Order: sequence, then C-alpha cells, then structure tokens
Amino acid sequence: MAGKAFRKFLPLFDRVLVERCAAETVTKGGIMIPEKSQGKVLQATVVAVGSGARGKNGEIQPVSVKVGEKVLLPEYGGTKIVLEDKDFYNWPDESFEEMDSTLAVQQYIQQNIRADCSNIDKILEPPEGQDEGVWKYEHLRQFCLELNGLAVKLQCPAIDYTRHTLDGAACLLNSNKYFPSRVSIKESSVAKLGSVCRRIYRIFSHAYFHHRQIFDDYENETFLCHRFTKFVMKYNLMSKDNLIVPILEEEVQNSVSGESEA
Repeated sequence: MAGKAFRKFLPLFDRVLVERCAAETVTKGGIMIPEKSQGKVLQATVVAVGSGARGKNGEIQPVSVKVGEKVLLPEYGGTKIVLEDKDFYNWPDESFEEMDSTLAVQQYIQQNIRADCSNIDKILEPPEGQDEGVWKYEHLRQFCLELNGLAVKLQCPAIDYTRHTLDGAACLLNSNKYFPSRVSIKESSVAKLGSVCRRIYRIFSHAYFHHRQIFDDYENETFLCHRFTKFVMKYNLMSKDNLIVPILEEEVQNSVSGESEA
C-alpha cells in the first residue's frame, strides 16, 4: 500500500482507485511459472473511493465498492497513477448508459462482477433492450479472461493442453471472420458460441477432478464455475448431460425434473 499518499489523493465523484494484484510466479508446489504463462492480472484491491456521483434527481449515489474489497478490472481503460513508486489505477463507476458504446457490454459485465461476484443472477441479467447474441459473446470473452487466473495455477503435465484449449477458445472469439464487430453479431456466428462453451468447460472439469483444492480455492473467490454453469443453462449452450461438475447439482436436477414433468 502507498500509506499516507492516499490521504493526499482522494478520488472525485464516482472514481475508484485500485492497486493491481501481483502476478503469481510460483505455484503452491514450488514450481516457477513462466512469464508468458502468467497472463494479465485483472484482480485488484480497492484503496480509495470517491463520494459518489450526483444522480438525475440531485441525490448523491454512493460508489458500489468499498476500500479493502477485491475487485475485477476491465480488460482496457483506467488511468495509471504512480504513488510512492507503485502503480495504481483510477476507474469510474459508471451506469450502462454512460459507458463507451463499443465496449459498453464488457464494461457493464465487469462492473457487476466487481460489485459482487457472488450475485450471479444480477451479472447474467442483461440491460433492457440488449442484443442477446452480443450479450452471450461478451460473457464468453469475460470467462476466457478470468479462466487465465485459474489456468496459471494448474501447473501439471496437462498445462499445455489447458493453455491450448483456452487459447483456442479465445482465438475463435477474436476471429475477424466470425466476430468482426462487438456491436452486432450474425446468427451464423452466434451458433459458434456453443463450441466455445464446450472448450471452456473442459478446463473447469479438469481442475475439479484433478486439482480439487485449487478449484475450490478459486471458486470460493470468484464463483466462476457457478456463473458459467448458470450461464450455459440459461441460454441452452450446453447439454445438461455434459455438465459433469456438480457445482449446481440441485439446480440441474430440478431443471431436469421440470422438463420430465412437462
């Protein structure tokens, strides 16, 4: 932490000052993680917040996060600030309507995750009028980003397979052939999202069945597999028979039971 420097630097309005978490360089087993496998760290700790922005009715709307909380950073943006030789980043806490149009959906998803990663229903609920194809696409981009954090912890003989699987999913989502725009997506390209989901899920299942402690620790911190499972169930992107990680066993059983009765 930058100590007394924060007392001299107070964010204005709805701005949030964060300190990015350091990348893990060694696994719990003592294995060195190559720099190219560390990935970009998107987790940070809130170190200072503004008083909040003034809403349309004139009332101050407090910032949605508190000092000391762990948050997930957007992939892009933020203003870099150096305090006592350490790098910090200043971010706005914006409404969906105020966000940059091209990256608004991604920013909106990440803001909801930062506010409360355990509130999965809120994270998966799209803004009014949001195109469903773009909504699903941006969520899958976000899952790939967050899975990097889990992948670097899985230092085992299957690490190359894990990285290859994740890189393959990311490459498809970044393909200019299928996804040339992040504002509008063709139906034929939306049909590719199921394949991406199946690739991503292999990493969850590998971690659950072969690295259970690492999986549990990461899941308790991020609720990532919970969110992914609810996501694919909500949009029918994967068969329930393929959801072998019993992370939401009760919901899956109830859903299957409801279909049987119908």
